[in-house]
Amino acid sequence: MQIEIRNGRVIDPASGADAQHTVYIAGGKIAAVGGAGSAPAGFKADKTIDAAGLVVAPGLVDLSARLREPGYEYKATLESEMQAAMQGGVTSLVCPPDTDPTLDEPGLVEMLKHRARGLNQANVYPLGALTAGLKGEALTEMAELTEAGCIGFSQAEHPIADTTVLMRAMQYAQTFGYTVWLRPQDPHLGSGGIAHSGPVASRLGLSGVPVIAETIALHTIFELVRSTGARVHLCRMSSAAGLDLVRAAKKEGLPVSCDVGVHHVHLTDMDIGFFDPNARMTPPLRSQRDRDAIRAALLDGTIDAICSDHTPVDDDEKLLPFGEATPGATGLELLLPLTLKWAAENGVPLASALAKVSTHAARVAGLGTGRIEAGAPADLVVFDPDARWKIEAAALASQGKHTPFLGYELGGQVRATIVSGYLAYARA
Repeated sequence: MQIEIRNGRVIDPASGADAQHTVYIAGGKIAAVGGAGSAPAGFKADKTIDAAGLVVAPGLVDLSARLREPGYEYKATLESEMQAAMQGGVTSLVCPPDTDPTLDEPGLVEMLKHRARGLNQANVYPLGALTAGLKGEALTEMAELTEAGCIGFSQAEHPIADTTVLMRAMQYAQTFGYTVWLRPQDPHLGSGGIAHSGPVASRLGLSGVPVIAETIALHTIFELVRSTGARVHLCRMSSAAGLDLVRAAKKEGLPVSCDVGVHHVHLTDMDIGFFDPNARMTPPLRSQRDRDAIRAALLDGTIDAICSDHTPVDDDEKLLPFGEATPGATGLELLLPLTLKWAAENGVPLASALAKVSTHAARVAGLGTGRIEAGAPADLVVFDPDARWKIEAAALASQGKHTPFLGYELGGQVRATIVSGYLAYARA
């Protein structure tokens, strides 16, 4: 299919380009970008999109999106979550391995990739389990999992208690150039906690997860990185103290990167309110000081990318007392508007904000997307930055309807999503 997107404000964070251009798409790639008359020879559009008043940007790259397949189809299905991705302008998804069964066998990874390709929507990039069954004992066959389509290896929410196992995993990963994705969380400190350790948790009588659970894990990880040379991506940072350590590690030159969940960019433990289960997250929402440090780290580049931390949860597991509710919230459809909200509140240029959810995220994942130039994959989102819409359960395509932003009115509405040159979504 050949597509022409005309009259739009084309923003390419990779090059810094921000101007009104026409984008020509052919053969699944961007054929040309330019003004009137810049179409490639012989180009004839099968579909023309008038993007007047709209922004044309690289498709979003989400570094943490649980699609709930295989094993948790009662919470969400691949069909529902891929549709949510399309409505959110997310063209590439990185999936943690904590499915049922765990993504620790090549056949499971191939099955997931095959199912995703059959839907002809977002590109799915699984993370393989670092250890068999995420039990923290035996290493998986990383080479075979990579051949099956894994782009890195993770323990999801299951920290490895045996540091020797983690060291061996990082040594193996470094030998073959694999990236280890870790959420810094001590396996013992705060293991039964459900809220940030602080005055709010104390007042509400909730068991706490202290910040040192994150910082102690970071100290261990950085020592192992120094020893092994392995590249590590730190998932969903949550604290000011932790970000100070990451900042120092990057200054030292360690091969580390990190992301933050979009909910933590905006919310604090005060948003738990009167035990709102929609505000139960992993890691927990922390203090305003931590939230402010996250925003500062996004501005200075300590945090490389923002992810949705999309974790759909069904009513039976969410509509419970706070301490019994399953952590998680839907986020695929909110990643763009919440990123725009952060940019507007902090005076961040639109191109810089989009980089955090496209160009920089693609770089972290080792993908060739996140740019608008001739020859690049035609993964694009066309959105109206000024259109306001109310976050309501009925408006969400995701099977998971729970988010702490229900009732909010946000700016930024996706009008079209193009994946590999195919018009996968167009808003009526």
